[in-house]
Amino acid sequence: LLEGQNLTTLSNEGLAYIRNQRIGFVFQQFNLLSRSTALENVMLPMVYAGAGRRQRLKQAKAALARVGLGDRMENRPNQLSGGQQQRFAIARALVNRPALVLADEPTGALDSQTSSEVMGLLSELNSQGITVVIVTHEADIAEQTHRIIYVQDGLLQRETENKH
Repeated sequence: LLEGQNLTTLSNEGLAYIRNQRIGFVFQQFNLLSRSTALENVMLPMVYAGAGRRQRLKQAKAALARVGLGDRMENRPNQLSGGQQQRFAIARALVNRPALVLADEPTGALDSQTSSEVMGLLSELNSQGITVVIVTHEADIAEQTHRIIYVQDGLLQRETENKH
């Protein structure tokens, strides 16, 4: 269930819609298009959603401002630090206003200071009502979350609640 909707009953097209509109994805290696500006990278999910250019610009600029990078939207990925690239990737994940953000090792390619900043941003998003699922092998990153679910070989091993 996602927002009360049973996803197992959806067609492939319905699932694609959910992935585009209700789930944001953040990857370890950022997955930004190197020839596109940060603004163009952030607008991309909205292109697939069929949004008009004016709406794409408005929402992408808002998402970039939300991650603190509204002044870097014309930069290309190679002009940005790893932390900035990851924040742009987070803005791209947020642009369609998802209910759920899936983050696969979002700090894996970052130094400890930048990792802390990215985790702070993800925590802030969670406090604003977005469900954030972080997949990590790093115990110190997991400890910064509200809940840890341990999985081994595809099976749930145990679950703990963190106090925040």
